[in-house]
Amino acid sequence: MEGTETALDCRGLTPALTILRIKQAASSQSTTDTTVRVILGEECSRDHIAESLGALADRIRYVDPAVEPLTEIPWDGSSTAETGIADKPATERASFWWQRSDLRYHDGRLHLGGVDLEELATQVGTPTYVLRAARVAENVERLAGALSAAGVEHRIYYAIKANRTPALLTYLRVRGGCGVDVCSVGELTHALSCGFSPDDISFTGTSLSDHEISVLARFRTLRINFDSISALDSFGRACPGREVGLRINPGVGVGYRNDERLAYSGAPTTKFGIYLEHVAEAKATAERWGLRVVRLHLHVGCGYLDAQLDQLGEALDAVDAFTDHFPDLAEINLGGGLGVPHTPDDKPLDLDRWARMVAERFAGRSLLVAVEPGDYLVKDAGLLLTSVTYVERRRDVLFAGLDAGFNLAMEPAFYGLPCEPVPISPRWNEGTERYTIVGNINEALDVWAVDHRLHRLRRGDRVALLNSGGYAASMRSDHCLRGQAGNVLLV
Repeated sequence: MEGTETALDCRGLTPALTILRIKQAASSQSTTDTTVRVILGEECSRDHIAESLGALADRIRYVDPAVEPLTEIPWDGSSTAETGIADKPATERASFWWQRSDLRYHDGRLHLGGVDLEELATQVGTPTYVLRAARVAENVERLAGALSAAGVEHRIYYAIKANRTPALLTYLRVRGGCGVDVCSVGELTHALSCGFSPDDISFTGTSLSDHEISVLARFRTLRINFDSISALDSFGRACPGREVGLRINPGVGVGYRNDERLAYSGAPTTKFGIYLEHVAEAKATAERWGLRVVRLHLHVGCGYLDAQLDQLGEALDAVDAFTDHFPDLAEINLGGGLGVPHTPDDKPLDLDRWARMVAERFAGRSLLVAVEPGDYLVKDAGLLLTSVTYVERRRDVLFAGLDAGFNLAMEPAFYGLPCEPVPISPRWNEGTERYTIVGNINEALDVWAVDHRLHRLRRGDRVALLNSGGYAASMRSDHCLRGQAGNVLLV
């Protein structure tokens, strides 16, 4: 209507969620000086909100809908009907933190890559993993572009433990642009069956058996990185004179939100890689069998974002203490670990900054820089389609059950990496509720989200669990014999 302003309606939110929603709205503005109009709820104090927002508070204008005409945008982008204002078309609803050009609501229903997920769920059933191949390709290109722009000679190996779906691997092989990283003989055989040649494969395994050593010895062009002196000795005995890589441990770890469960190196001694104080022993073992160490490999953690880049820099700085020991060095393999946002307050990884950090340390040194991303390439390219099995209040908690348990995507329960539940066909005009979203496994860990606001759900509604493209299908189990799930690759 004419003469109205738009305001962010935060009534009904806790102070913490109000602050989070205001920050999200402010960051989505095209300029940093745009005023954000906010309707506060009764439990929120302007002074407390302003103190928590810091410098951002200067951009906030608190408004009273009873005094001035407003078009109110609910915090979750739901229909304005619940605020007493006429409903707006779906295309005008507020954006969501996870929304992008290929993952958004269209005509009121969630679409991935132009595919109506409600229609897809009806066709293939639930639970079903859905992965968009073009998004994976875009992520590969973005990573390669950042490294090239920074002047880094590089090679990308996709870590297939993140998602080893044959259709995806075959797609990547035919498309080109990356090799694959494997961590077991089983994964090696799988990659070969999907068309990758040994030249395109990087192998970094741990706790290798004699059988695995004998299999690896058959592949002369396979890039093998040994993470223990014992494995190096066994390989040298089996085939002396080869070129090999060593996985090192720089003693600095990094992971999503600094979670120690996601750090592969750091203060606590871990099973991964050779520490600096053991390099002399590793060199002596290599020399005993005539092995040439031409490559150093490190993987310091998983899921890191902008907030952890300084720690990553410390790990990269520590590599120089190792490189001086190996005169035949031709390659540095930085492993993976690049993360994607999981919540509204996760700032996406600044890929250009990351690439500059790599360039500052390794460009111009006649070293090929290899990277082995998993999450960064596939996680946000996929989701898990589910259906609501029941909605029921118990005491003061409103539960919504899904036909998918944590055995189909273990990272939320094991590592605190959430897969945000999103309704596929929201009831835009029926208001919202706070739900605890649970799965169908008889374990206390089987919880997808707690006190999570969604448009009202009913039995049979479809819900998408975002960020299920990586470490979901590949880690799933048959616990409670509920491991069955479909798999769809969108190409």
